[in-house]
Amino acid sequence: MTAATLSPAAAKTDTPIPLRAHLRHTGALIRRNLLWIRQDPESMFDAILFPVVFTLLFVYVFGGSIGKSLGGGQDQYVQYVIPGLMAMMGMNMAQGVGTGFNQDFNSGVMDRFRSLPIGRGSVLFAKIAVELMRMLFATVVLMVVALLVGYEINSWSGLLASVGLSVVFGSALMWVFLTLGVMMKNAQSVQAMGFLVLMPLQFGSSIFAPTASMPGWLRAFTDYNPLSSLADTARGLMEGGPVAHDLWVTLIWSVGLTAVMAPVAIHKFRTKS
Repeated sequence: MTAATLSPAAAKTDTPIPLRAHLRHTGALIRRNLLWIRQDPESMFDAILFPVVFTLLFVYVFGGSIGKSLGGGQDQYVQYVIPGLMAMMGMNMAQGVGTGFNQDFNSGVMDRFRSLPIGRGSVLFAKIAVELMRMLFATVVLMVVALLVGYEINSWSGLLASVGLSVVFGSALMWVFLTLGVMMKNAQSVQAMGFLVLMPLQFGSSIFAPTASMPGWLRAFTDYNPLSSLADTARGLMEGGPVAHDLWVTLIWSVGLTAVMAPVAIHKFRTKS
């Protein structure tokens, strides 16, 4: 019996795969995922439409009123909300990786992968790598729309640093949704669970509005919300201001989520029947 025809249960007994082979497998799977996107360009609609819709919605619906609370107007709010929206890119792309992973399981693609003599982690790392590419594409779309609505880039180095930090946090969050993608029965369940997780994190943060006017109990939540720290770090880097505390909080969350959820996701993937 050839390695390609081994069952998932038999494949688990294979000898450990060298690092070079893991990298080669990951590269091949990244290429496979990119080719799939090329054949199904509609899968990029979320990366294109999300930054456009959210930017226009919050700038033109809430920009005037919130901008006044910031001591300016709509222009002031544009400078405030764009770094916050950048912090959201990784979170929203992370939900997509969970639903896509679950669909691959239900379509039988993952059974095929697990029957092959490839590193189990390579499948997950390839999925994350492609989603990070989609996240960067969404960030480019966001910045194009931001410039069209009047955003002024005050620090290119700060912008690049903010994108890098969003990538770090987004990749950590993707391990959470990969785990959900393995554990949930269907993509709708992953989306529902993602909604329950993402909505409080998004709106209970400093992404869209300052937290000073929030009630005490909600401000206490925002103080520990990693999205608030990520958004405030991005603002400090792009607009000027203190970043040290929020930067460390974001990095601690990123490292902690990766350290806890990456082994869980790989284990669940290896043992899923």
